[in-house]
Amino acid sequence: MMERNERAAAVAELLAGEYPDARCELDYRSPWELLVATMLSAQCTDVRVNRVTPDLFARWPQAAALAAAAQDDVEAVIRPTGMYRRKAASLRAAARIVAEEHGGAPPADIDALVALPGVGRKTAKVVLGEGFGVAAGVTVDTHVRRLARWLGLTDLEDAEKIAAELEELLPRDEWISFSTRMILHGRRVCSTRSPRCEDCVLEEVCPRIGV
Repeated sequence: MMERNERAAAVAELLAGEYPDARCELDYRSPWELLVATMLSAQCTDVRVNRVTPDLFARWPQAAALAAAAQDDVEAVIRPTGMYRRKAASLRAAARIVAEEHGGAPPADIDALVALPGVGRKTAKVVLGEGFGVAAGVTVDTHVRRLARWLGLTDLEDAEKIAAELEELLPRDEWISFSTRMILHGRRVCSTRSPRCEDCVLEEVCPRIGV
């Protein structure tokens, strides 16, 4: 039976072959837009976020503009993403801090990002990894959590504890790409309700724990 570190290495290699050019599926043109889109993606699909952000960025292209926007106006634009009142308040508050304290661009520092309203460690890792190329850790969303457990890479439930385990199993230069590929694989092949094991590139190394 494979050890966890051996399985993690095999999974990373197989996913790299399957998704060599994997990237975040949120549409963005700058770290600021990535931050906004990632905040909106909480409990929402990337597809739906991508339908909302063109109008949002057209109306308020910079952090200062969004900070000055009326709450009701922002709510109306982002309503399809769900939890729109809380998201609008967090976006405006984060925009104000980014504009006033960081020159209009998100800080490339995990502690400074997490200090922004509505930004948790998962969002911060996405922004740092995708927006700045900084490997601050493995991003663990619902897909990564599920696949990591099914693959036998963890038996934990807490996202940050799972991230810590995966970071021990993988070299730092694979943290960003591993997260992105696991998310894509979870969406396209290894879904919650109907995992397509017969079509899965990981079939030979997956113990199917809990599947």
